[in-house]
Amino acid sequence: MRFAPSFPLSLLTVSLLSHSAIAQQENEIERIETTSSRIQGSMNASGYAVSSISEESLSLLSFQHIQESLNYIAGAGVQRGNGQEYLPALRSPVLTGAGACGGILAAEDGIALRAAGFCNINELFEAHGEIAQRIDVIKGPASALYGSNAIHGVINVVTPDTTQGDGELSLDYGSYGFHRVKLKEGKDFGHSGVGIAASITRDTGYRDEEGVDQEKVSLRHRIEWDNTVITSGLTYTHLDQETAGYIEGFESYKNTQIAKSNPNPEAFRKAESFRLWSKFDTSFNGGHALSITPYVRNQDMRFRMHFLPGKPLETNAQKGLGVLSQFNYVLNNNVSADVGLDVEYTEGELTQSQDGATEGSAFLVETIPVGKHYDYDVDATLIAPFFSFNWQSERWAISVGGRFESMQYDYTNNMNVGRVREDGTECGFGGCRYTRPADSENDFDNFSPKLSLRYQLTPQTQLFGGIAKGYRAPQATELYRLQRAQTVADLDSVTADNVEMGVSGVLPDGSYTLSLYSLQKDNVIYRDSDFFNVSNGETWHRGVELSFDQRLSDALRLDFAGTYARHTYEHSQLSGEEDIKGNDIDTAPKLQFNARLSFDVSRKVQTQLEWQHISSYFTDAENLNEYEGHDLVHARLRYSLNSDVTLYARVNNLFDTDYADRADFTSFTGPRYFPGRPRNFMITASFTL
Repeated sequence: MRFAPSFPLSLLTVSLLSHSAIAQQENEIERIETTSSRIQGSMNASGYAVSSISEESLSLLSFQHIQESLNYIAGAGVQRGNGQEYLPALRSPVLTGAGACGGILAAEDGIALRAAGFCNINELFEAHGEIAQRIDVIKGPASALYGSNAIHGVINVVTPDTTQGDGELSLDYGSYGFHRVKLKEGKDFGHSGVGIAASITRDTGYRDEEGVDQEKVSLRHRIEWDNTVITSGLTYTHLDQETAGYIEGFESYKNTQIAKSNPNPEAFRKAESFRLWSKFDTSFNGGHALSITPYVRNQDMRFRMHFLPGKPLETNAQKGLGVLSQFNYVLNNNVSADVGLDVEYTEGELTQSQDGATEGSAFLVETIPVGKHYDYDVDATLIAPFFSFNWQSERWAISVGGRFESMQYDYTNNMNVGRVREDGTECGFGGCRYTRPADSENDFDNFSPKLSLRYQLTPQTQLFGGIAKGYRAPQATELYRLQRAQTVADLDSVTADNVEMGVSGVLPDGSYTLSLYSLQKDNVIYRDSDFFNVSNGETWHRGVELSFDQRLSDALRLDFAGTYARHTYEHSQLSGEEDIKGNDIDTAPKLQFNARLSFDVSRKVQTQLEWQHISSYFTDAENLNEYEGHDLVHARLRYSLNSDVTLYARVNNLFDTDYADRADFTSFTGPRYFPGRPRNFMITASFTL
């Protein structure tokens, strides 16, 4: 399967988008977002507010990597790798190794970037975040709209509706060869419209022999009549990346020469993605509304796995189609019901091969052979009905719902079976590292109930809380890319029980949200310090989050997002001769916060200082090795030259701090790091078209 976006463009006329007829009440309890309901304005009590990064914040930031924007969300701790790579965290430790992807659902315009069983740990680089209207984040398994892969939450990139007219051209230029062009343009014809958004990025990078060439384009079409709107979109992305790998040695990121080096100049990532969707929304007499969104997606990726012994090459691809639906039935001004059915079919494939001998110990040389390690196809079918009953009064909003999801895999092995080389010969030391299972079919059924509520305590204060059960079906790579002595992956779905409560409200010149959560996971899959896959783990994630914005004067404003959390192993497991039960999960800083102080010098000039704090954290499951944490300060300025031209200037890492974007530890290498960039700048000129 190679990338071939040949899907019929006639799908652009097959969708429905609705305007809810439910009147907005004077004391509405929840601000509705398209991320928490597919039907705009529908009475929805999902129980957990959607945290959003606004278009204004994104424009001032103009991130080079989406991780920079997610720092603005309390509870998010995404770590940047090299190029466009990253490791995610949302009310969780930084998720790594086996079981890492699939813990947080990544989406664009409410549609998952990847099929449920085919996640990729870096998949957000396939979203068009560079031109986003906003980025929405749901924390925890809070919504019946999102099933498998949304245990810790959802990150949804919302692209702009360019069919409403207006246009913008932006030019970015920065340190280390970074430059980018962004364009948004559209035409509104009244009852219809067309639009385009595009971005081209070039970044030669701070380190030796690294670089990113990336292009993205999003097309949009809208047509409406009576009570019906059809909105269609297409996103294509292309990434050509030369990747710099980890540097090794304790605190080596503090040595400029080592930090700039690239021990893996052969590493690369090449990827293409294509998504086409059409959203049909219509409203009926009585306020009922229907939303149906068919979509197709096609992805293709090749990359050097520089982080594994032997540095194998992986090629993976997937193509598929699906439909999202939601019907909102309004009984009266206080009661409504939502029902829907999501269906998806995906064909995926993966090969992994190694063209050179493995370096290292005799054990590694003998157990990781030259040649093909895996070659398999997987067809997956997902069927997921869901429901939600919503009741709302002057003070209360209560929602009871659930989602049932059935995932079926049909796996075909295109190689010989077992723990042997490609030619069938035995490896030394008991067998090869990689094991190929025989053809099989696997089914996973899950149900997740959800209860949530809000109470308007005073006109300025509301209480919220909820209980939810989340799940994540095993991914295809966990089932069929076996390791060492595994002959079959006897895996159950990862499940999570989540409890949350909090308070939010308005201040005289601001607003705040304070929340506490506890999430316990079973059947957890993770990788230990020796790169062994461990399943049937138990972990506990709990914390407190605070977000607020406060205007200190007519010209001064403070924004804050912070979290204090513990993430621990709750099962007995020997790792490096240590029982890790009760230990902190590796890469789980307890305290993280982001504070931004904005000062409006005048109507034309705005300045901002940002402080990002990451506390120390353990880098191994045994809690024997540690990264000291870091503090970064960034400065930004916006100057409105006139109504059509705006200039921006940014200095990142203002105090030139030595730090690591990511730190971890393996028994093969010891401490290793992705070094952060020294002080660097970027300037932008933005033109209204």
